[in-house]
Amino acid sequence: MTHSLESESRASSEVSDEFAGPEDSLLTPSFRTKKKQDKSKKWATLALFVWAVLATAGAIAMGALYDNQRGKNGGGGGSLNSTLPRFPPKGKRNVVFMVSDGMGPASLQLTRSWRQYTDNLPFEDTLFLDKHLIGTSRTRSSNSLVTDSAAGATAFSCAQKSYNGAISVLPNRDPCGTVLEAAKKKGYMTGLVVTTRITDATPACFSAHANQRSEEDRIAEQQIGDYPLGRMVDLMLGGGRCRYMRKSSDGSCRADERDIISEAQANFGFSYVDSRAGFDSLQLGKNVTLPLLGLFAKGDIPYEIDRDNTKYPALWEMAKTAITALAAATKDSEHGFFLMVEGSRIDHAGHSNDPAAQVREVLAYDKAFKEMVDWIESSEIDGVVVSTSDHETGGLANARQLSTGYPDYLWYPGVLANASHSGEYLQNVFGNFQSDDSDKIKQFAQVEILQKGLGIFDATDAEIKALIAARKTGAGNTMTDIVSRRAQIGWSTHGHSGVDVNIYGTAGARGVLLGNHENTEVGKFLADYMELDLDAVSAELKEKGTKNIKAVAGGDLSDIEDNPYPWMGKTLDELNAAGLDTNHVDCYHGDFKREIASVSECTAHNHEH
Repeated sequence: MTHSLESESRASSEVSDEFAGPEDSLLTPSFRTKKKQDKSKKWATLALFVWAVLATAGAIAMGALYDNQRGKNGGGGGSLNSTLPRFPPKGKRNVVFMVSDGMGPASLQLTRSWRQYTDNLPFEDTLFLDKHLIGTSRTRSSNSLVTDSAAGATAFSCAQKSYNGAISVLPNRDPCGTVLEAAKKKGYMTGLVVTTRITDATPACFSAHANQRSEEDRIAEQQIGDYPLGRMVDLMLGGGRCRYMRKSSDGSCRADERDIISEAQANFGFSYVDSRAGFDSLQLGKNVTLPLLGLFAKGDIPYEIDRDNTKYPALWEMAKTAITALAAATKDSEHGFFLMVEGSRIDHAGHSNDPAAQVREVLAYDKAFKEMVDWIESSEIDGVVVSTSDHETGGLANARQLSTGYPDYLWYPGVLANASHSGEYLQNVFGNFQSDDSDKIKQFAQVEILQKGLGIFDATDAEIKALIAARKTGAGNTMTDIVSRRAQIGWSTHGHSGVDVNIYGTAGARGVLLGNHENTEVGKFLADYMELDLDAVSAELKEKGTKNIKAVAGGDLSDIEDNPYPWMGKTLDELNAAGLDTNHVDCYHGDFKREIASVSECTAHNHEH
């Protein structure tokens, strides 16, 4: 305590001496010496202050220079000493854009922990995706805070916001040019690889235009080249054969008698494969004749947990086949290729709230992502891989409270490891079981479905009764809930959520997509990387689309104002008349939205645009 008081007294004296003025002449020699020392300290302090200011200014300047350089380049890493790739690169380049449909951040943790558990790995052993995380994406559409896959993919393909259900069409009803179309017109080769129907929302948004995603017949026609721009896609691999088959064919889901497969071959030069044997003949891309159409399932390719490898190719195999074939086709070209690869069925597992199916889908996507990254990084040609999701599905939470008491902090990955099939697969098996005997039905449910299919041996009587009650209408959701409850995994919806999703990428994307971005910025990155003019393609679509109609109408323009693009399917007005709300496609419109001064934000937004 005495030391503290002495320090305070000494400091006070020194401050008083600074303002002594003429009284300095009365100071003793010993105090004058001390005064000189104080002045020296003041000069040293001043010099130190000036140095600090200059050093700070230099650091700010370096930071600004780095940020500016990062904005011009596609690389990153956060180090001033790192060499960032030029953005966009000069010369030939290749682009692989990957979409993990419906995969949110929780899906990664779910899969990462499940893999570590099943393979007995340390917690440091993460997914390949984890090593390439660079940012996050905001996902809302033009008319909802929760997007669907169509609006989400339109943000990627056109770099513009649109309404839920839109297939590369804007709220003003005009088609928007896509990065795939612009790349093809510039000289790139193009490809699409998916595990769902090739006419589903994500691949459709890169290769077609429709006012509503349900127009899959129209989408199939455009994908082979039957629309104003002609054939834009060089390679398509996935499911969805039923949309390409005439209505009278067994397994068709078309509404007319057009044989799109035959048209693709006869009118647009496509080679065609539709089986595992046909796929194997491609030799992972070394024996491909472009353009190529490969449709390996009538609908979606089965979940990875259910997929029979003797019947259906894996996502990584299709992706490798595509990248090998496109690289060979562009070997002597000035331009490279654009390839879109989608892990489509992550989304479906989310819709079904099926955690056992989802972890296998994410792991399959991770493997395909590694295949693409390894190929791009080993190539002598500049290239980039970018991966993101269009949205999250299911509102997945890796925790679940099962009682009113305070919950335990845990979930059980072993429950997912015990399941050998998805709820979708087992629902079909149970629904197809032919018997009216209640005892036999109960026995089948317990043994074939719960024990053999889901690995559950402790089902309650209530769970078995619920399963049997849903047999005829579809017991899939009942099955996945039984699994989720035991694993203590929670879901908030069978639809989509509005959560931000992750962005992954190689060096060429890090500098530009680092941090949090609107989903349209991902589309803009793709266009900028390939130096594409999307507006020019949009203008061509509008000009050629209406010009073709005028020619067919013989100059009669009476119907063009109501439907300027009939090749895109039903108009928004027709869809609205059929029961789909298309009145507010350019702004969010909520039932509980408060109006201020009798003018809603939606109305104000419409006036602005």
